[in-house]
Amino acid sequence: MSKIITNPKTYTGEELTSVFFRPILQGTATDKLGIRILYNMPTPTTLNFWGSPKDVIKTYAKGWQGGTSSEKFQKHLELKKLKAEMSYSAADYFSMVYEKLACSADINMTDLSGTELEKAETEIFKNNIKESLRVTLWAGNTERTGGYSTFDGIIKHVVVDAFGKQITKVTMPVMTTEGNGEKLLKSLLDGASPELKALKNEGNLVFFATSDIIANYEQSLYSGANDTARAARIDGISQLLFRGIPVEDMGISEHLVTLTDCPSSFIILTDRRNITLAINTRDLPGSEVAMWYNPDELENRQRATFLAAADYLLPELIIVAHNTPTM
Repeated sequence: MSKIITNPKTYTGEELTSVFFRPILQGTATDKLGIRILYNMPTPTTLNFWGSPKDVIKTYAKGWQGGTSSEKFQKHLELKKLKAEMSYSAADYFSMVYEKLACSADINMTDLSGTELEKAETEIFKNNIKESLRVTLWAGNTERTGGYSTFDGIIKHVVVDAFGKQITKVTMPVMTTEGNGEKLLKSLLDGASPELKALKNEGNLVFFATSDIIANYEQSLYSGANDTARAARIDGISQLLFRGIPVEDMGISEHLVTLTDCPSSFIILTDRRNITLAINTRDLPGSEVAMWYNPDELENRQRATFLAAADYLLPELIIVAHNTPTM
C-alpha cells in the first residue's frame, strides 16, 4: 500500500451536514454538557425564552378576560466566519490514518478501499475541530492575540457581565485550602436568584467549574470518616453532586495556564439550557470541508469553513465566582 494518500475529498451542502458537522455535535463532549446546540438556524441566530403568566385562572364572567401575553426574552448571536486549516507531512499523515484504521477490527489492512480511507481521514479532522470548538465555547476571546480567539466564549461573556452587575458574583475562596470547594458550592446555591433555584426540580441545574475547584470539593468528600467517604476512597466517585446538582469539570484548566486573560479559577451555577453553541454551514457562501494532497510541499491538507458563536440567554439564571482575570 502506498504511503501517500492522494485522493481529494470535498464535503458541501447536505453531505457537509450529515457526514461532518452533525456527528461532531452528537455524542461528543459538547453534547454531553447538555447545553443548547443550534445548527443551521437563520443568521443572526436568535435565542428565545418564553416566560409564563403568573395567574391565568379568572372568575368566570361573560366576555374575554384574557390577561397579558406571555413575556418573551430574546438575544441575538452574531455568528463569526471561521476557518480551520491543518497540514501534515505525507508520511505523518499516512501514519495517523493507518493507526486510525488499525483500531477497527473489521478492516482488511491489506486491501483498503477509498471509503475506509475517507472515513479515517474525516475522523481525524472532525476530532480536532470538535476539541477546538469545545475549548472556545468556554474560553474564547476575540480580543486575544493567539489561540481560541475566533468567537467569544461563555467565560468572557459572564465575567464582563458580572463586572457590569448584570450577573451576580460571589467571593472566590482560595482553592488550596481544603473544604473551600464545598463552601463555594454552598455560597453559589445560597446566593442564586429565586428564578434559578426554582429550576432545580426540572433537573437541568449544573455547576460548571475548573479542575482546581473540582479537585478541592472531591477531596472533601474523601476526607470524611463515615462509610460513605470510605466507599468513595475505595471505589471513586463517578458523578460529583452537590445537593443533587451535578458538578462538572469544564476540562479547560490546562489551557487557562496560557490564556491569562481568563480567570484560572472559574465556576458558574446555571440551567444547562441557558448556554448555547450555534453553528451554521448553510448561510456562509463557500462553506465546505476539503482534504487534499499537495505534491509541491509533500503534505496533506485539510480545511473547513463555517459560522459559529456561543452565549448565554438570561443573566438571572447564572451566578458566578472567579478570581480576577486580566481581560
